[in-house]
Amino acid sequence: MVDSRQYDTVAFDVRDNTTMLFFAKTTDAGDIADYLLLMRTIEEDFDESIYIEINEQQFGGHNLIREASMTGNVLTLRLHEPAKELDGTSDIVLTWADTVKNAESIEVGAFRVLGDTLVGGNA
Repeated sequence: MVDSRQYDTVAFDVRDNTTMLFFAKTTDAGDIADYLLLMRTIEEDFDESIYIEINEQQFGGHNLIREASMTGNVLTLRLHEPAKELDGTSDIVLTWADTVKNAESIEVGAFRVLGDTLVGGNA
């Protein structure tokens, strides 16, 4: 099962031991109507984990994403196992508005957050 999501805003941030890519769909008033947060954490024992949070629902772990590919303004996340939190979704396809600011956030953040899961595609 594939879960497709469209966003108008992308932001990259680093805090403590966490790198984050934040995708948001905003209302005309600037409020967040829908979001997806990709986080890569490095624990004190140097184990890395990737987490996905969608509208306050978080799931993740050491083997969450099997691979990620990016072409233009489309990022596909293929999960190792279907996510029960997303009704059995095995692929998450993200698209975002084609703006300079979003492109800069993706360019800086995609490799830092997704690391070696990012394969193929064109960045």
